[in-house]
Amino acid sequence: MTSPMLDSPWFLSAGTRSAPAARVFCFPPAGGNPRTFLGWQPDMGADAEIVAVCVPGRAHRCEEPSPATVGELADGAAAAIAAHAGLPVYLFGHSLGGLLAFEVARRLRGLPALRHLVVSGCAAPRLNPSDYIVWSNTNHGRAFAVEAASFLGLSAEFAAADEEVQDLLLADMREDVRLLAEYRYRPQAPLSVGVSLICGRDDPHVDGPGLTAWREECETVPECHWTEGDHFYLDKRPTAVTDVLRPLVLGGTGGAAPSQQHVEVI
Repeated sequence: MTSPMLDSPWFLSAGTRSAPAARVFCFPPAGGNPRTFLGWQPDMGADAEIVAVCVPGRAHRCEEPSPATVGELADGAAAAIAAHAGLPVYLFGHSLGGLLAFEVARRLRGLPALRHLVVSGCAAPRLNPSDYIVWSNTNHGRAFAVEAASFLGLSAEFAAADEEVQDLLLADMREDVRLLAEYRYRPQAPLSVGVSLICGRDDPHVDGPGLTAWREECETVPECHWTEGDHFYLDKRPTAVTDVLRPLVLGGTGGAAPSQQHVEVI
């Protein structure tokens, strides 16, 4: 059973059988359910506690107003993490969550507990928002539902469903698309914390140049882990992420890549 961690509405955790050595704060993609991350806990064992970040307006916070901007959201999440940084802190985010994790890392500069940032399925911040996201934010109704169904891999039946049903089911997705479409990158000093990138080889939204541009955000060269799958590779193979996280938490440099991944320094 999940519950808010440490009396903070920002966090959900499945807990560990023993005291964890670190915490990994996980930010979901657009329209994503943060509770999905809690299924990763068995892969991490007692090495780290998986903590799902729940933003205002979602899940148990559904009655709270949604944040107006990515910056406002990052401010709140960073403050909550800093207030519970008694253990080493690792940040993970996928897609929109990757961009948010990056902005949180910026706000946690100088926090001794912050150890590493792992970003999945996300082009460099300076390349956001993409033309696809801008288009999605300006098209509503059936056009948005069809694109969202394709993006999320939903059935053809969903794309043909009643528009009121679609609007209800895609409300969180639409709000997250708005946040991302209105994001404006602001140059700052590169991150001093280590950064690792993960991307599916068949991801239609993130390519090699999109990952290479992350180099400008980092003092040290980030490692890029290429894995089998598309933009949502982690839904079927979450070990592609936990296999990267575990060596980092154990204090290594990332270790040898799992056999299903190709790693390169960008």
